[in-house]
Amino acid sequence: MGSSYAQFIVVLLIFVGVLAVTLWVTRWMSGYQRVKGSDSNIGLIDSQTIGNGKYIQIVRLGDRYFALAVSKDNVSLISELDKDSLIIREGNSQTASFKDILSGIRPAPGGDTIENENK
Repeated sequence: MGSSYAQFIVVLLIFVGVLAVTLWVTRWMSGYQRVKGSDSNIGLIDSQTIGNGKYIQIVRLGDRYFALAVSKDNVSLISELDKDSLIIREGNSQTASFKDILSGIRPAPGGDTIENENK
């Protein structure tokens, strides 16, 4: 009976170790890709979904900006844009935390979501 507990603890420690390594590798890859793309001549400035698998994207190529229509099988140029007409947020855009997203989904005690309850 004691050896089954020992086996369980060993398997649990291995599992936690694999999770920790996965977390570390994921964060390392994310930082690597961010640094790698920071000096690039190509960048995605903004993207907006307009339908199922269809997007309008603003991209930077060198010092020029373009609006593109992107779908599963096609990329079309809409127009070239002036940099002065764009609102470009430099790397400090705030994304919603998991807690904020979850609080908008989770039903409040009265059955309504917390997001709708505050309105």
